[in-house]
Amino acid sequence: MSNFSDSDRAHMAAALRLSRRGLGNTWPNPAVGCVIVRDGLVVGRGWTQPGGRPHAEVMALRQAGEKARGATAYVTLEPCSHFGKTPPCADALVEAGISRCVSALTDSDPRVSGRGLERLRAAGILVQNGLLADQARAHNLGFFLRVEQGRPLFTLKTATSLDGRIALANGTSQWITGPEARALTHRLRAEHDAVLVGSGTVLADDPDLRCRLPGVDPRPVVRVVLDARLRMPPDAALVRSAAEAPVWVVTSDAALKAEPAKVNQLTIAGIEILPLSDPHDCHAVAAALGARGLTRVMIEGGGQVAGSFLQAGLIDRAVWFRAPKILGGDARTGIGALGLTRLSDSPQYRRVRLVTAGEDSVEFLERKI
Repeated sequence: MSNFSDSDRAHMAAALRLSRRGLGNTWPNPAVGCVIVRDGLVVGRGWTQPGGRPHAEVMALRQAGEKARGATAYVTLEPCSHFGKTPPCADALVEAGISRCVSALTDSDPRVSGRGLERLRAAGILVQNGLLADQARAHNLGFFLRVEQGRPLFTLKTATSLDGRIALANGTSQWITGPEARALTHRLRAEHDAVLVGSGTVLADDPDLRCRLPGVDPRPVVRVVLDARLRMPPDAALVRSAAEAPVWVVTSDAALKAEPAKVNQLTIAGIEILPLSDPHDCHAVAAALGARGLTRVMIEGGGQVAGSFLQAGLIDRAVWFRAPKILGGDARTGIGALGLTRLSDSPQYRRVRLVTAGEDSVEFLERKI
């Protein structure tokens, strides 16, 4: 937009980089960044803190102190205007005496939705909205999907051979990709609120699914298991570690009634049970997770779960790790059956980025709209 300077763009880009620090760590709130500039100098920086508070604006104002008076605040999302667990950020900006606020885009949360910007204007602050709006929406897409559609963003993460296989015919899968790829997977977990697998993956691999990266200390990633028949064994790694990091099991109402002892066992271990009339309905699963506040969910396994969410049109992004090896037609496929009869009906994605991780390649993909 012509009414924004190169300096404005640079400061908003910096705010967006700051906001990334909150990804996977602020749900159900968005991950916001804020930069406060006075006389061309950055006097305050902040991003949404773990659990969603304090908000980015409050953190930046604390750092700026009296230097915020007469300054410009660059915020990646409209400052909130409602009282929640913290006072409105719009009021905090007014009280701090800023003279200008540049926001990336309006908050679609009906509790805000333009009211924050109007609060600033009413106080005589110059308000400009829409700077780097597309980047800001893409960054917080999970938050917007939850507010607007009642579901989180879903990222499919898969690690396959060149021919799209995730395990040998006998189930052996450790390790198709190398250590660098596995480290990147942990980083991706840190940027998501939750990781999701099916009960088949639990039975086959007994995964832990926690984020294990040196120096990374986010809120524990929620581990979600789709287990319609409550097949997860009581000695599974997820059960043993449920007291240390959350585990949610999505199951059926029928299993809940048929397996009271198993439900009790899992509950005592600290696992939350989310019963649905049809846990195979991916849209119902998405709605249940959205209702619990999740904004970003990474699907890690296996082929059947990936195929079901693709078929339902719920995979917004994909991160595809590809190892330079071939496993053959008798190996297990990374994507389950989609039932396609026309090529035009296939899920369509565009490559955003291609990087290497050791000997493996990694494609970052976004769904074509």
